[in-house]
Amino acid sequence: MENPIPFVTAWKEKILNGAVIDKDTAMQLVEQPLEELCSAADAIRQHFCQKDFDLCTIVNGKSGRCSEDCKYCAQSAHYITEVETYPLLSTDEIVKQAIYNDERGVVRYSIVTSGKKLSDSEIDKVCESIQAVREKTGVAVCVSFGLLDEAAFRKLKAAGASRVHCNLESSRRYFPEVCTTHTYDEKIATLKAAQKAGLSICSGGIMGLGETMEDRIDMVLTARELGVKSIPVNILNPIPGTPYEKNPRLTMDEIRRIVAIFRFLIPDGSIRMAGGRGFLPEQGRVCFTSGANAAISGDMLTTSGITIEKDRQMLEELGYHTERCHG
Repeated sequence: MENPIPFVTAWKEKILNGAVIDKDTAMQLVEQPLEELCSAADAIRQHFCQKDFDLCTIVNGKSGRCSEDCKYCAQSAHYITEVETYPLLSTDEIVKQAIYNDERGVVRYSIVTSGKKLSDSEIDKVCESIQAVREKTGVAVCVSFGLLDEAAFRKLKAAGASRVHCNLESSRRYFPEVCTTHTYDEKIATLKAAQKAGLSICSGGIMGLGETMEDRIDMVLTARELGVKSIPVNILNPIPGTPYEKNPRLTMDEIRRIVAIFRFLIPDGSIRMAGGRGFLPEQGRVCFTSGANAAISGDMLTTSGITIEKDRQMLEELGYHTERCHG
């Protein structure tokens, strides 16, 4: 009697041939041997994405005094933290940083602002900044300006933005434990409005908020239903002064399993290591042989990140080349 094909290997082969896994199958991956799972995820990544690596940076375009009560965030006005606060950056400063990143081979530059959403006047101002960035650099511009509507997104697209970022953060079930000042449906409406305006979308979440693996899988299934191809994987950095300041950090094995399962769920996507990567051994290098193929480099919003130079050296050692993927 022939030996049965191991579960992970069997599903890897199905995915390579076009199958799409469901929630029950994803939940079974949670219990599979880690090294086997990560190796299979890396094979899926190589098949669908080859050696393409989507490297982006972010600029904290407006900091602090946020009206929202997201329990992980240093920028929330609900908590006492040491975050720096300032209004929307000038066009000169945004362009200066864009040029710096462009010269170092970054393919995406994302402007991120605090607050529930930018005002109409702030949208007009940042459109001028986006136009200037597009005129003076070759980087694609991504925006994360809160819960905007289609009309605002159309303005941003006309100015030269190509992608909108709005994290789901967790599952629909768990999200009310994370934030009470806006809803999951508002986030989904934002992503759909961006799509209607002709922009690509980026949406993932934060791991380590107290959610279960099922919550993480549900989050990615929601993203998949929306057509998301860029999925940031943030690792909670427990910031003093926030409600999550005492949350335990996830282990490297937990993070690798998350990344691998996300690859099984969205085989051709950009699984993007984001916030918290700087606290991992070797800046999370092992994640890029476990299914991840994208990252945010440079400084994060309120915490130090990893230099672009270090990341590019690591990517060269791993055989990747930077390439803008999925719009």
